[in-house]
Amino acid sequence: MFSALRKYLLIPRLIRLSSAAPKDPLTAWDRYWGNVRSTGATGDVLWDSGSDHELNGYLPKLAQLDPALPVVDVGCGNGSFTRLLAQHFPHALGLDYSANAVDRARLESADIPTASFAVCDMTAPDATQAVAAALEAAGWTGDANVFIRGVLHVLDRGGRSALAANLLPVVGSRGGVFLTETNFPGTPVDYVSHLGATRDSIPAPLEWAIRGLPMPGRFGAAQRTKAFPTADWNLVEEGSASIETRPLSTPAAPDVIPGYYALLRARQ
Repeated sequence: MFSALRKYLLIPRLIRLSSAAPKDPLTAWDRYWGNVRSTGATGDVLWDSGSDHELNGYLPKLAQLDPALPVVDVGCGNGSFTRLLAQHFPHALGLDYSANAVDRARLESADIPTASFAVCDMTAPDATQAVAAALEAAGWTGDANVFIRGVLHVLDRGGRSALAANLLPVVGSRGGVFLTETNFPGTPVDYVSHLGATRDSIPAPLEWAIRGLPMPGRFGAAQRTKAFPTADWNLVEEGSASIETRPLSTPAAPDVIPGYYALLRARQ
């Protein structure tokens, strides 16, 4: 019981840190990515493990998507998953609404001809046209697959619904959506404690995220049902997932956050 109470001594510090985050999400994310100095297993980005281990766990699910279609990586950040997806699909298009994120993704992916990147807010009314233009610039037209990791849990309900609706014309009749999100069963204090935060010490990548970014939520089956209504989407498969962060508690291995995955297709 005492250890549980100690955990909640974190609250004043978390409030102080998070109060510095910009109120506008785009400003927050663009500033965050503009300040990133390095990525990967020893870098600044909390959710970039620098490993293909997590994606390899998704490959049996991704194998159910049409392998002849390109894949669109929504919320690509620095492109770590876009580059891995480019090894399994003929082309991978990474999208992020932070221009600084896209600039970094292009820099880190310069030697991969089957990966391209574009600035795009997938919740915006013109998102579908922007995706089509970016795919066409890369030599692709028609349907595409979609990969989403760690995006929906930071959006509000309206943003989730708008994003899902904008994906319908992207996937068309042949493509599918694979999504995986953090679904931590606890409070924000429980969440950061799980990742090693204490009253006296917070791992640097975690503290940086708390200082600069909107507070994340959770995304599981209940949230997916609301965002991807059965009138528009067929659920092919869903289950639990393990979302890997960069190593925090030990240098040799990523830390893991309980998560959720789903595979969906547009209802014809």
